Amino acid sequence: MKLVSLCPSLTELVFALERGEDLVGVTRFCVHPAEGVEGIEQVGGTKDPDVARIAALEPDLVLMNREENRIEDAEALRAAGLRVHDSMPRTVGETAAMVRSIGEALDRAEKGEAIARDIEGRAERVRRRVANAPRVRFAYLIWRKPWMSVNADTFAHALLELGGGTNVFGGRPVRYPEITADALAEAEPEVVLLASEPFPFEEKHADELARITGLARSRFALADGEYLSWHGSRTPAGIDYAAGLIASARRRAVR
Repeated sequence: MKLVSLCPSLTELVFALERGEDLVGVTRFCVHPAEGVEGIEQVGGTKDPDVARIAALEPDLVLMNREENRIEDAEALRAAGLRVHDSMPRTVGETAAMVRSIGEALDRAEKGEAIARDIEGRAERVRRRVANAPRVRFAYLIWRKPWMSVNADTFAHALLELGGGTNVFGGRPVRYPEITADALAEAEPEVVLLASEPFPFEEKHADELARITGLARSRFALADGEYLSWHGSRTPAGIDYAAGLIASARRRAVR
């Protein structure tokens, strides 16, 4: 079986399902596992794949994500006669279902089932652990200039909510709403999580936001965007990571 993956998290999942050797094409953003993707042909980016080159590789299956990739590229690949598996999980349950689906498509149903059960098991443990704990109001920022957050229809929201958080911008109608410093201050989150991707937030940006919002610097924390947005084999660890971020914020709020 020859595979092409156009989504970094799905590339990582292919290796977790022990089909990495079947990959003949990945994007330039597919960096995990580093030792595995090294040497695999890069066929463009997530938003600008080389459709002609992918077709020439004659893969048996192309893995895509409807958020990371463009619909027109999926349609072009299908028009070229290629089989495309596209997905867009927004919740932990949908992620487990996606893993099972890809596991079956790659003839690795048993391994896919093991990862999916790990996702479901960890989610249930976290859900029980935080059931009676105070909710923590959070904002999760993914971009600067303009400042952007996430609403309730996103994977990052799902993980942080599962971990005991309440998204102060969860009700916004746009999945990735632009926000102002004033809106952030007025929302009064107990913790503002600054993602490492797609914008690589650093401590200096936390300093900046504390200064322009008037919120205490202690309310700002950096967050690993890969754990909070890469759905697939990274999700089990992501569930625990998200719960840990919320638990740390809860402890700071109590002090």
